[in-house]
Amino acid sequence: MRNPARATAFPGVRKVVSMASGSNVAPVIVKRKKVVRSDGHHGGAWKVAYADFVTAMMAFFMLMWLLNATTEKQRKGLADYFDPTIPIVRQSGGGSGPLGGESVFAEEIVPRIGTGAASRAPTEENRARGDRVPGTAGPKESGDATAEAEALARLDAALRGNSGESHADDLLRQHVVTRVTDEGLVVEIFARPGAPLFEGDAAPTPLLEALAGVIGRLSGMVTNQAAVEAHVRASPIVMARNPAWDLSARRAAALRTLLEEGGLAPARVRRVTGHADRAPALPEQPMSVRNDRLEIVFLRTGRVRSGAF
Repeated sequence: MRNPARATAFPGVRKVVSMASGSNVAPVIVKRKKVVRSDGHHGGAWKVAYADFVTAMMAFFMLMWLLNATTEKQRKGLADYFDPTIPIVRQSGGGSGPLGGESVFAEEIVPRIGTGAASRAPTEENRARGDRVPGTAGPKESGDATAEAEALARLDAALRGNSGESHADDLLRQHVVTRVTDEGLVVEIFARPGAPLFEGDAAPTPLLEALAGVIGRLSGMVTNQAAVEAHVRASPIVMARNPAWDLSARRAAALRTLLEEGGLAPARVRRVTGHADRAPALPEQPMSVRNDRLEIVFLRTGRVRSGAF
């Protein structure tokens, strides 16, 4: 007859003994370990993964917003900015200091290369100092170029009244702006609402006659040759034959006559050009009165010799 199994329990151990009467079989001992489970520290790997996910989603929505809020040209600029193999401009930048004292967002920033500026008429400060280009001033001519620049600066100051005394009254100076470029000193005369420069097509008004007289008289401060140019505003009516070309040419010729009567030597006139309505001062308002303007350019000697107009 088999004896019932006997079990002896100890802390953490259960002992089960099974034997039969008259058996030499060793007792079977079964140990059961009590495993205590606790919520320990699992690490922060999930936090890093979540942060990467949130960052990726933010970048995705930023990309979607940029695609919707920018133009094709702006998107290309952004792509070129983040591509290190594509330069922002075709010409290399330059300057004597950080950004050359200018802002990268300025609309008139002129990219420079080693042998000259990229613009038709950049300012003197924007001219690159590279190898000498045929027809431009070399080292021996630097003194003459400096003297010429100083003479043009004095003429500019006389026209604008920077020296405290102006040869034109305040009313006349409201129609004149000057700027110094690589081409030379540009003196621009422009019409204002209620104050035109011409009556009809090409009949000068007393205002223009007074302005041309002052500029012709002050032209004796320099010996540079001059270029006379005329621009007109666009016509509101589309015509089969655009009269703007002939009109601008007649106005340029009328201004040349007034300048010569005011004291400009006829031999100093290098060219007389009519630009029609092709280069408005206000491109967004082609029919604005401000686009009726005249320009007198006192050309630099180097520009005249090289034939660069």
